[in-house]
Amino acid sequence: MRIIISGGGTGGHIYPALATLNKLRALKPDTAVLYIGSERGLEGKIVPEAGYDFASVKVQGFKRSLSPDNFKTVYLFLKAVHESERLIRKFKPDVVVGTGGYVSGPVVYAAQRLGIPTVIHEQNSVIGVTNRFLARKITKVGVAFPAALAAFKPNLATVVGNPRAQEVVETNGKYDWQGLGLKAGQPTVLIFGGSQGALKLNHAMVDAIKVFNRSKYQVIFVTGAKRYAEVNEEITSKGINVADNIAVVPYINNMPQLMPQVDLIVGRAGATSIAEQTALGKPMVLIPSPYVTNDHQTKNAQALVDVGAASLITEANLTGGHLFDVINDLMQDADKRQAMAGAAKKIGVPNAADLFVNLIESVIKE
Repeated sequence: MRIIISGGGTGGHIYPALATLNKLRALKPDTAVLYIGSERGLEGKIVPEAGYDFASVKVQGFKRSLSPDNFKTVYLFLKAVHESERLIRKFKPDVVVGTGGYVSGPVVYAAQRLGIPTVIHEQNSVIGVTNRFLARKITKVGVAFPAALAAFKPNLATVVGNPRAQEVVETNGKYDWQGLGLKAGQPTVLIFGGSQGALKLNHAMVDAIKVFNRSKYQVIFVTGAKRYAEVNEEITSKGINVADNIAVVPYINNMPQLMPQVDLIVGRAGATSIAEQTALGKPMVLIPSPYVTNDHQTKNAQALVDVGAASLITEANLTGGHLFDVINDLMQDADKRQAMAGAAKKIGVPNAADLFVNLIESVIKE
């Protein structure tokens, strides 16, 4: 098989693409791969490090407001379509796949113009602008949330989950609890606001440390690398002592090894995080970011709340006291956590990479 895949800007678009490629390579080692990303996206560093050939095109996203900059966006899009067509003709793929982000738009659109089978993956419960544009002439669609099916023509989309989740489920290995200064086998809450951290969540956690100090469970508070120093400064300036049951860390390198061993996960409602946590069957407290397109994180979170898999705290209602009360209520109630875990497991897709690879292969055989 020869495949071109495109997705970028954030890890939420890149890691599902890499999980798909890793599964393809495991099943068919002779698969030829070209990843096309943007010049400035994270994919330019992450993809080559993962061992895949990488090419870039220059694109930028649309501004939501009426802006002269959008004329440049259209110009760059058309130029990127032309460059993508050149790359596609040279590589001669059997299929072109988009996993989201504005860079996938010109790449998949170029393939559609050339009559090559195309597949897109929608990670969120609400379809993004790029995928909505591409869906008009797409061959097949894989979605992570059943709620996204209604956005596509009948029988065009299939629920496959998020390929990244399968990598997490299949990860083996023990976690080094001593590195955190905590103990293995103890009830533990993991709190994190994504790789960059979440400012308001960090402030709320600092305010809550005094009451978490008295809890009988452990707390891992991941600040985000860029915010670690300011969190420690805030803790010091407020004269707060951090007890032995709490670990304050900038980031977790091996999150897939840690997540299966914690009892409750608290954080944002990004598509990839939710896919990983539901596949593992973890109870969740979700704090959606209000700063994302179409408020899709709130919609992602609500889909889990509706089936009893998560509790939701809006950022507007996020305080240290409220955060502690919600977490403590769940950590004091094992039956409630178990019920949430069961609900999460029902909607999780632990074999998502297999399903998405099967979908990709099906368009080649047609």
